[in-house]
Amino acid sequence: MRSYRELFRTPEYAPFLLSFAAYAAAQTIGGLALGTLVYRATGSPLLSAVSMFGPQLAQLLGAAFLLSGADRLPPRAILTVIPLAFAAGTAVLALPGLPIRAVFVVLLAQGLVASLGGGVRGGLMNEILPKGGYVLGRSVFNMLWGLIQITGFATGGALLALLSPRACLLLTAACYLLSAAVTRLGLTARPPRATGRPSLSATWTTNALLWSSRPRRLVFLGLWVPNGLVVGGESLYVSYAPSDAGTMYAFGALGMFLGDLAVGRLVPPTLRPRLATPLRLLLAVPYLFFLLRPGLALSVLAVTVAALGFAASLVLQERLMSLTPDELAGQAFGLHTTGMVALQGIGAVLAGTLAQLTSPATAMTLMATASIAVTLTLSALGKREERRPGAGRDGERGAVDVLGVTDVDGAG
Repeated sequence: MRSYRELFRTPEYAPFLLSFAAYAAAQTIGGLALGTLVYRATGSPLLSAVSMFGPQLAQLLGAAFLLSGADRLPPRAILTVIPLAFAAGTAVLALPGLPIRAVFVVLLAQGLVASLGGGVRGGLMNEILPKGGYVLGRSVFNMLWGLIQITGFATGGALLALLSPRACLLLTAACYLLSAAVTRLGLTARPPRATGRPSLSATWTTNALLWSSRPRRLVFLGLWVPNGLVVGGESLYVSYAPSDAGTMYAFGALGMFLGDLAVGRLVPPTLRPRLATPLRLLLAVPYLFFLLRPGLALSVLAVTVAALGFAASLVLQERLMSLTPDELAGQAFGLHTTGMVALQGIGAVLAGTLAQLTSPATAMTLMATASIAVTLTLSALGKREERRPGAGRDGERGAVDVLGVTDVDGAG
């Protein structure tokens, strides 16, 4: 599948995107509003960064208990319940006089609920799209996320100039309600992709199975760590440039949109696998210039160029799906999403701590340096894996998961 026209003729793809658009708008506007609210109340770069990205750490706990539900629960029902829960939690965050501790309790609960979302959404997309259409469909999904971030952060910045952060949070709750309505009315009820009840043992067993393949492990780490370190640096925009953070986030989203457009639509499939390492390096290198504390114009340019590198995730997601059986696609994508957002949360905590000890600009530079080091290390390990005897067979075969499915790596 190479045509956008053909892609949007796919049944349910358009309402799937619309429901995500409303959800993503809520995430961007609400995240900026909450980060601003916490920073105004505390003056702490660490707490501001954690309020925007720290809830993702809670998804680690949720993934340990709930992730098997990504393939064992009806997707439309789950994708309706999650934004409803977020709407309720965001309305609580908007309450006047809510203590900071209570804010983080709500964010913890939201993180637990969100731990199912990535896996269910990724598995459903894989189900909606025909074979051969995943990369184009996923690139459009990522481009939409980029556009929503551009408009969402720009709109959020404008709204914060006119309204209080709490009023912006109430608008965020309304966006979550819209997402739930579009999901319920626009998508078809589907049965779960796999049999059996979600459970702790099923989650751990399947996660262990997914992690047992060395090629998949390298893909997971490539998706999680370089990205998480850079996003940790991004969490400091509010403390680096309090009045211009919305602009920086918006231009970063523009760069992400352009990168996904180029890789998903313009780059030949045979060339895509070679771009994973260069794109991950591009994601981090421009942030080295923040050590010089550039002005707004140069900062925006660096952020935009760096964000082109987020397209590396598109390349690695395609690789992950090629290494994973279809009946485990939801949990595999859920594990990817959970690890990615958890590393982003860890990155935010680490970056915020470094900013407390040094400065936001220095902390952003240090996070970028760490991301470059990890990318080069993973690239070296990947080349060693390619030379390993039997690498074409992807290691041991015949491991049986809780579904009774033989794990033949490379299937799907």
